[in-house]
Amino acid sequence: MESRLTKSLGALEYFTFGFGSMVGVGWLVIMDDWLARGGPGGAMLGFLGGTILLLPIALTYGRLVRAIPDAGAEVAYTERVFPRTVSFAAGWMMVLAYTVVCPWEAVAIGNLLARIVPAMNDIPLYTVAGKVITLPRLVAGLSLTALIGLVNYRGIRTSGRFQDFATLGLLACFAGFVVLGFARGSTSNVQPLFASSGPFISVLLVAQIVPYFMTGFESIPKASEEARPDLPAGTLSRMIMAATLAGGLFYLLVIAVVAWVYPWTDIVSQHLGTEAAFARAFGTPWIARLILAGALLSLFKIFNGNLVAATRLLYALGRRGLVPPSLGTVDPRFGTPSVAILLVTLLTAAAAFLGDALLVPITEVGSAVSGLGWCAACLAFIALARKSGDRHGVALAATGAIVSVAIVLMKVVPLVPGSFTTAEWLAFIAWCLLGLALRRRVPEPIAPFVRDR
Repeated sequence: MESRLTKSLGALEYFTFGFGSMVGVGWLVIMDDWLARGGPGGAMLGFLGGTILLLPIALTYGRLVRAIPDAGAEVAYTERVFPRTVSFAAGWMMVLAYTVVCPWEAVAIGNLLARIVPAMNDIPLYTVAGKVITLPRLVAGLSLTALIGLVNYRGIRTSGRFQDFATLGLLACFAGFVVLGFARGSTSNVQPLFASSGPFISVLLVAQIVPYFMTGFESIPKASEEARPDLPAGTLSRMIMAATLAGGLFYLLVIAVVAWVYPWTDIVSQHLGTEAAFARAFGTPWIARLILAGALLSLFKIFNGNLVAATRLLYALGRRGLVPPSLGTVDPRFGTPSVAILLVTLLTAAAAFLGDALLVPITEVGSAVSGLGWCAACLAFIALARKSGDRHGVALAATGAIVSVAIVLMKVVPLVPGSFTTAEWLAFIAWCLLGLALRRRVPEPIAPFVRDR
């Protein structure tokens, strides 16, 4: 008998997977970059506008997951109306969007711990692209990778509870330092509102990176086959919207409170992280420790959430024979895609040896490939709706497709500020070539599209 994925996730787990896959540690480690791009006004408007523009895409995913609760998500949606090459390409692009987050977090753990324990910077081993790799940081990254891989292998229930703990812990820490920050700061700290490039360019430069930091709401459908049998219909759709709105609100508040509590121009010129700005504003390190505790929990949950999404997509591709079928196997004891989990864990461990220098170009590609996957899902919804004769939601899906195309164009058109550099094009091409090497051409019958009633 074929082993199946374990069905044990409830509404809270779906929310924490969506929100947890979206909010990582960027708000801590690269706040200076966000403010340098746009200033407080540009950064907040960029994230606000980006969140609003993503809502039609989130709504479309909500409708799709009700009709097609399949771990393949974009693969499952597109295979019903487009050639299998399109289906594979959509899935493969989204695999990159999730997979690249995992080694990034494996490297970031060393960065965070070094802010608490300076000895993490001792015992240099080698240099990659000008960045020194130290033994303590490397060990920390590999240890975290092994932990997250083991948690996922032990079952989706274990992974879900881990996600709940990390997400709720982050939100508790976040509430604490936001309240304290707004009580402490001053309006003079947020002046000027925009970066020197002016309001329009300020907002544009921030809006370009929003898709990368907001990628995660669509991770919920990847775990749709693991829902509890008694979970009410429509729960996943509601959790997609809740996670999207919560993620956007989180980013708005954290940008506002950081700029409010300490002069943002000093944060940029001195390359300060969020916790350093708070520590200087309060004159004590204890609040920095609270923020770092929240950041560590955030790092755990985004690593876990993206590994779940990446492995479920690989599992779905393997199950369809689009990649080696072994990736579509399920562990009979724990009900998890064990081979896919092992592969992503090993790739993450290998990439951790490169440090963050070579991961930056791949991270920049994340926004573009997410846009490709979102566009494919929206176009699939339109085609499926036309086949079924039900036009409800088509206008929203069309809006989502337009937004997705705009996201891709912002990264690939050379004239747009912040578009791909040579290194990013090379990273994207390398991923495409890897996909072609793994691609298998095995015909498979396509299931019909049935709307949830």
